[in-house]
Amino acid sequence: MKKRLFLITALLLLAAGCSSQNEKTQEKATETKTEQEEVTLKVASLIPPMTEILDLVKPQLEEEGVNLEVIVLGDNVQPNHALAAEEVDANFFQHVPYMEEFNRSNDAELVPVTPIYFANYGVYAKDYEEMDGLPEGAVIAIANDVSNIDRSLALLAQHEVITLKEKTGPYYTIGDITDNPKNYQFEEVDLLMLARMYDDADAVVMTPAYAAPLGLTPKNDALLTEGVDNDFAITLVARKDNADSEAIQKLAEAMTSPEVKQFLEENYDETAIPAF
Repeated sequence: MKKRLFLITALLLLAAGCSSQNEKTQEKATETKTEQEEVTLKVASLIPPMTEILDLVKPQLEEEGVNLEVIVLGDNVQPNHALAAEEVDANFFQHVPYMEEFNRSNDAELVPVTPIYFANYGVYAKDYEEMDGLPEGAVIAIANDVSNIDRSLALLAQHEVITLKEKTGPYYTIGDITDNPKNYQFEEVDLLMLARMYDDADAVVMTPAYAAPLGLTPKNDALLTEGVDNDFAITLVARKDNADSEAIQKLAEAMTSPEVKQFLEENYDETAIPAF
């Protein structure tokens, strides 16, 4: 009788031990699965409000298993090279024409994921209150990359300051100007030098991001503005091989949320117009 009782007790203890071990194994498997499901997403960017939007969506993405790491770089060349080299998973700093020119020049396969906001391009002048006030032969500074030369000329043509011939290639160039009534001179400078040209040129064509450090906004200070009828929305960009990944799509969804739209409208109503 004692022997039978001992055997029953041993079997019960063994069963309990197995059950406990199974629970631990299951817990460990669950933890491992959770760890596997967590993804780190590296996104290169430059300046506010780009970086602020990325910081804003971090908590939402964390809840969805995506650890968003924002890589702030120092110029407008590095983010695309870093993305093409797979050093980052996406970038957020450019419009699609700029991306397309990078692809052509570098045999890259970057692709737009979703547009986020229009950075309202404008013409600014330190000594003149309206475009008609610029003198004959005035110097207008514009960015020197082909996509922003195109954008600057299109803005001026939109307001009939100059006339451009019909576009035959991907970009307008200075050579496409067919009528320049006041013989304006165009000085092409690096994008990051535009703000400095505000003191030296008669006028500067630039985005709000470069006008803002000078205390300038499109609504209050620009002689001319671009609006939203264009292809130059600041866009989330990834590579062809990862653009459809779950993590990138979660990021795109978060960046086009009502919260981001509200943030732009409340904090950047003059400079960043939501594109969604």
